[in-house]
Amino acid sequence: MRIAMIGTGYVGLVSGVCFSEFGFDVTCVDIDAAKIERLNAGEVPIYEPGLDALIERNLEEKRLSFTTDLDAAVAAADVVFIAVGTPSRRGDGEADLTYVFAAARQVARAMRPGTVVVIKSTVVVGTCRKVAEIIREERPGVDFSIASNPEFLREGSAIEDFMRPDRVVTGAEDERAENALRRLYRPLYLRETPILVTSLENAELTKYAANAFLALKITFINEIANLCEKVGADVQKVASGIGLDNRIGGKFLHAGPGFGGSCFPKDTTALAATGQRHGAPLRLVETTIEVNEARKRDMADRVLAALGPQVAGKRVGILGIAFKPNTDDVRDAPSLVIVPALQAAGVEVVAHDPEARGQAEPLLPGLGWRDNPYDVADGVDVLAVVTEWNAYRGLDLGEIARRMRGRSVIDMRNIWQAGDVVAAGLDYQGIGKPARKAN
Repeated sequence: MRIAMIGTGYVGLVSGVCFSEFGFDVTCVDIDAAKIERLNAGEVPIYEPGLDALIERNLEEKRLSFTTDLDAAVAAADVVFIAVGTPSRRGDGEADLTYVFAAARQVARAMRPGTVVVIKSTVVVGTCRKVAEIIREERPGVDFSIASNPEFLREGSAIEDFMRPDRVVTGAEDERAENALRRLYRPLYLRETPILVTSLENAELTKYAANAFLALKITFINEIANLCEKVGADVQKVASGIGLDNRIGGKFLHAGPGFGGSCFPKDTTALAATGQRHGAPLRLVETTIEVNEARKRDMADRVLAALGPQVAGKRVGILGIAFKPNTDDVRDAPSLVIVPALQAAGVEVVAHDPEARGQAEPLLPGLGWRDNPYDVADGVDVLAVVTEWNAYRGLDLGEIARRMRGRSVIDMRNIWQAGDVVAAGLDYQGIGKPARKAN
């Protein structure tokens, strides 16, 4: 079975490479010629642990190729995945389906009769049926199947998520599409992975509902963290206590500076807009969006408060710019709110991130970059941990204290023990727990 993967963004690239690792012949397509040239040379345009090794191996085995020639790739394929971007549309927050529909038209003109077209992009309910209409308009009378196969990949652990998923969700309403998807995911049957075959609408909505629920859990524990700070409780202990309830679970109950990334902000906004459009407003989702945005601004305010009444001319060090560890993605990262807010108040900001500098530098003008985390501490009045990279967990706090001008540490990810920070002679402020001052 031959696969054409249209789009080599995060989802298309990881999915295409992993399908080739399953043993299928995969051709990944993109209009960016420079990107395709780099991929064919084994260069990976995104940071995703383990992806470079998979690309190299499957290029060598000739199961994987990259091209700008969509027509040739589609004409040779049995299954065509559309995995192009669906950014938020300006004005109303709906998912912008321009790229999906454009890809559908191109696929329609090039595909063979009997092709299974699968939408892997994150799309609002009704998109798959619209894509089917477009294909019929372009190729009246052509025989094809339409299917939905939303992705549930977490940046930083996407390969593991693809190879060992909690479940596979597919929307397929004819036997050919269902059989094709079952065959593609057959390697997962050996691991007894649940594979749900349902309607197109159910599959499309499942993706949005899942992400919205996880975003809601993050926002919920952040609000509980605020209460913990007021009453002297520890949010990590509270989260552990409620997470042991099997009905709740402990995942996504980590208090912090708010969620970001390529999925949660965009998907919650699109789902809320869909609810409004259909006259079924999703008040919990709408509130989640509002609270999360306010959360990022609150983090900047905490840093400003730690600087004292006169903040102009003072320096703040930031550890971590990416929205989460093990990725270079900075889309909707809390740092993109925190850093500009500090700069607007007249604060000098310096930062380190193991991977995100290339992506973030154009978005954060005036930010001073440092090559290692210790240099971030040099002469700063406040040091803030914004991304929980493992490289920061074991830093020598005594060395950090010696380099700092001020005494205040704001640990927005709770990666350090308050006692260790205080023992180094620094004041500690975590998230959702009592602040501690050095003697």
